[in-house]
This record gives sequence, C-alpha cells and structure tokens, in this order.
Amino acid sequence: MLFPFRLAPSLKLTKALYQTLSKKHYTVKTPVYLKPLNSKISDYMRNGLVEEAQNLFDATPQRNTVTWNAMIRGYFQNGQLNQAMLLYNRMTDRDIYSYNTVISGLMQCGEVSNAMDVFYCMPLRDVVTWNSMISGFVCNGLMDEAFWIFDRMPLKDVVSCNLMITGLLKRGDLDLAEELFKEMGARNVVSWTLMMSGLLSAGRIGDAREIFESMPVNVRDVQAWNTMITGYIDNGYLEIGEVLFHKMPERDWNSWNGIITGLVNVQRLSDAMRLFWEMPQKCPRTWNLILMELVKNGLVKEAHAVLVKNPFGDVVSITNTIIGYFHLGEVQTAVELFESAPIRDITLWNVTIFGLGENDLGEDGLKLFMRMREISFPVDEFTFTSVLTIGSILPSLNLGGFAHHGNGEKALHMFNQMRLTAIKPNQITFIGVLSACSHTGLVEEGKYYFYIMKYKYFLQPMSEHYTCIVDLLGRFGHIDEAMRFLDQMRDDGIEASTSVWGALLGACRIHSNVNVGEIAGEKVLELEPWNSGVYMILAEMFTESGRKKDAEKIWVRMKEIGVKKQPGCSWIELNNSGHVFLSGDGSHPEFYDICSILELLLIEMEIEMLKPNASSCQDIHAICG
Repeated sequence: MLFPFRLAPSLKLTKALYQTLSKKHYTVKTPVYLKPLNSKISDYMRNGLVEEAQNLFDATPQRNTVTWNAMIRGYFQNGQLNQAMLLYNRMTDRDIYSYNTVISGLMQCGEVSNAMDVFYCMPLRDVVTWNSMISGFVCNGLMDEAFWIFDRMPLKDVVSCNLMITGLLKRGDLDLAEELFKEMGARNVVSWTLMMSGLLSAGRIGDAREIFESMPVNVRDVQAWNTMITGYIDNGYLEIGEVLFHKMPERDWNSWNGIITGLVNVQRLSDAMRLFWEMPQKCPRTWNLILMELVKNGLVKEAHAVLVKNPFGDVVSITNTIIGYFHLGEVQTAVELFESAPIRDITLWNVTIFGLGENDLGEDGLKLFMRMREISFPVDEFTFTSVLTIGSILPSLNLGGFAHHGNGEKALHMFNQMRLTAIKPNQITFIGVLSACSHTGLVEEGKYYFYIMKYKYFLQPMSEHYTCIVDLLGRFGHIDEAMRFLDQMRDDGIEASTSVWGALLGACRIHSNVNVGEIAGEKVLELEPWNSGVYMILAEMFTESGRKKDAEKIWVRMKEIGVKKQPGCSWIELNNSGHVFLSGDGSHPEFYDICSILELLLIEMEIEMLKPNASSCQDIHAICG
C-alpha cells in the first residue's frame, strides 16, 4: 500500500496559511488591555480554578475571541464538556482557533460525532484542524476514519504522519507503519523514536538499531538514546544496553533510572548501587527502587544499614524497611524504626498498624490507632480496613464490623445497601461478606456471593476468600465440597495458605473427620512446623478416634523439635477497655485483687454445694419413713 501525499516543506507554510485565514475570516487583534485578562483566565483554568475564571469572565464587559477561547479551552481542561459547548454556542464571532479547540476537546471526551459536526460546518480549515481530527480518531481507536481524513488532507505535515504511525502501532499494524515511515519526505525526532519503539516492542531489535544508526546526529537526542537502551533491557540484552548507556553523549534522569532499574531487575544490586552513587542528580525514587529490591530479597538488615548512612532516605525508604522487618517477624525492630522516623505519613502509620495485626499483636495495633487519633492524625480507608480486621478478631463488638459476632444478616443488609450506591465493592468488601456468611451459617448465600464476586464483579478471589468459603462449608459438615473448593483454588493458581488448611482442620475436628483432618493438619505443619495448636488438635482427634499410638507419635514429634504448648489465653472487655489473661501470667495490674475475688467466689460455691437443697431433704425423709 502506498501513501501518495504532499508534505508541507516546513511548518512556515502551515503558519502562513493559518495567519491568512485568521486575518481574512476570523480574528481581530487583541487590544493591549485585554491581554492580562486573557492570561489570568488561562492561569485560573490551568490550575483548576474554574469558578474564579468564570467570575472574571462574567465581570468583564469587553471580551474578544481570545477571551472566549480561553474559557472554552479551560472548561475542556477541567472536564466540563457541557459548559464548554454552552459557551461555544453563545459565541457570535469565532476564529479558526475556536473550532480547533472544540474539535480537540470533543474528541478527548469521546464525542466523535459532535466533533465531526463541528469539522464539517467550518468555513475553512488549516492543517491543525485536520490533525486534530486524526488525533481524535486515533485516540478513540477509529483508524479507518483516521485514514479517510488523512487521505483527504490538502496539505500534510510531519505531525499528520506521526499521528498515523502512532495509530497503526497501537493497532499492531507494524508493517503498515513502517511503510508510511519510509514514504515520509521529512521526519523529526518523534518520527524516528516512534518507529524505533514499535520495532523494539515487536522484538525486532536489529531493525530498531538500524533506524537508530540512520538518525541524523543533530536529531538523535537523549530520548532516542533512552528508547534504544530501554529496548535492549526489555528484550533481555542488558549488557548491550549498558554499553550504549556509557556511549551516550549526554544523559538525563530517565537514562540513569532506566539502567539502574534494569540492573535491579536482574539482581545486580551492587552494580545498581554503584551507578546510583555516580548519578549526578540523585533522587529518592531511584534509591527506593534499590532499597525495595533488597527488602524483597530478604536483605532487610542490609537495606536498613544502608538507609542509616544514606542521605537520600525518606519516609518511603523507612516504610519499605518496616514492611521487610514485619515480613521477617522482627516486630520489635519494625516498631523501633517507626518510633525513630523523623516524619510519619499516613502510609507509615497504616503499615505499622497492619503489620502488628498480621503478627498477632492486634492489641498493640489498636493502641497505635488510638494514639493516632489522639494527635488528630488524618486517617483513610486503609487505616479503617486494618483496624476493622484487627477488631473483628478481638472480642469487641464496638471495634469489629458485624461479621465475626453473629450479625451476618446485618452485615449482608449493609452490603446490599452498598450495592444500591455508586460505590463498587472490592476484594476487602467480599472478605467481610463471606466472613459474615461463615459466622452465621449462611451456606448457600456464601457460595452465591463468592460466585458473583468472581463472575459479576470480575474480582480475582484471594486466599482469604477461599479461607472463608472452606470455613463456611466445613463448619456445617460439607467437607467434600470444601475439598472441591481447594481444588478450584489450585486451578486459579493460588497456593493454599495455612489459614485455608487451618479452617479445614477446624471443621474436621468439629465433625470428627479424622482422615481429612490429618491431611489438613500435615499441610499446616509443612508451612508452620512450630504451630503447637495443630499438634494438639491432631493428638486430640487421634485419641478420640481410638488411634492412641498416632496420638503418642504427635507428642513425640513435638518433643523432638522442641515445640511447646502455648499458654491458654482469655480476653474480656470492660468499660471499653480490653484485658488479656495468659495462663501462669501475673502481670495484670489488678492481678491480686482479681485472685482475691476468685477465691471468695470459690468459697461461696463450695458453701452452696455443701448446702442440702429442699427436694433432697424431702426425698431422704420419705425413704427413711
């Protein structure tokens, strides 16, 4: 396919045509006194101050087309399509810029047919008009319409061709884009870079390198070098990208960041850090990329050591390191790092609260939340998600949503009310819904909501969702169906976590299903060999089913690897304050008072037990005659 067209020899012709059309048909010269007004309106709109711009426009008795155009463009910039069109329709005099602004704005809003109406009603058009139409069609995925306009353009410039190449590459027509590129009589750096990007994305690295080498030296800018280097890195040729990086005549921040990112992604962290120190304009974003990779690879202490010495560390660096310590289970170090942070943002608070909850220190997480509220630190939805997750596990109806306390119907009613609003449920929402069903025994409803989450809202189930379903089915005796959900979980590519197997084990304990319970228990111990509770449950199940030798083997295993039974734990909430009691622990501040009261209660119970009741006395008298 050939592209017969005539390119404008330079943009001067386009500009000359525009000026001719403007002088003859549309614009009048802007008076000096209107220039500050028009500039002020543009500034207001650019900064989102639409009301201020509107007030200034309304208060101005004299306006010209530039004033109207500034308002219309500003409305489009701020997403107020209707206001823009109302003002456009009120205009008595329009220049070519008025039409071009409206066409571009309508196209950006997806109002293609209305943009075409404006285009067809124009008395005259310039190359900007035609390019606006092509750009709009390309952005809206209408390449056939873009071709139709492109073929009918009386005069095409480099921008016209670049727009078409962009659209063809978006559609995957690389060969056609390459053909158009070759037909171009004049190219700019955008033309060359577009073609290189398209070839690199298709893996045609050699062809892209030929384009790169063919570029005139005065055209080959830093962006072209960056495109080629990134292409090599993305296609697995990091070493060649490095060579090209060191050959660059000049580098910008993207050059350094691109090569450092490539090194980090292949775990060459020492090389990435060396380049970071050589980087002339260092920034926290690049540093945090390196730091996060250290954390992800379990090198949290190393990351922390570098963070202490690094002047580029910020609150993001500290947050990432705290996350790493929580993952390692080093809670105390994570909390100490939080306390030592010079600046704390909302994310840092949220991460620490969530991390405490994840490490079975929910009470400390709630205390941190209370502290956050005491200093009037702003909270967000993630704060409440973490707190409600913790609260739902603790025995506090005030601090946990309805689901974990038998109020499933209320929780589902609230969910259905939510569905009537514009708010879309997310994966966290469905954890609450499924948990409500599980704790209330709504088996069919639980399965229903699981499937609408997956197939109506197209949300990918997570391990937590499967835990709720397995718990729900297992708790009410549907062990085989729970096992089928575990198979479905594997089909979805999700590895069964300890919580899922633990839910199944709990169900087997309730319904005395020793065979499946043994499978579930061993799965948990594969992941958590120090979980004393699982050994206890298995030993109990074996004993109750007459398998005493298997129970003894469990006790021997615990002894061999040094697992000790965890002390019993009780909670109580009194006057909005939670109290925790561990077996053998006397640290509670009112411990001795509580023990004294318990002793009094025991004495009273013994006295009551020793008293003969009236019915017993009557029976004795009757027997003795």
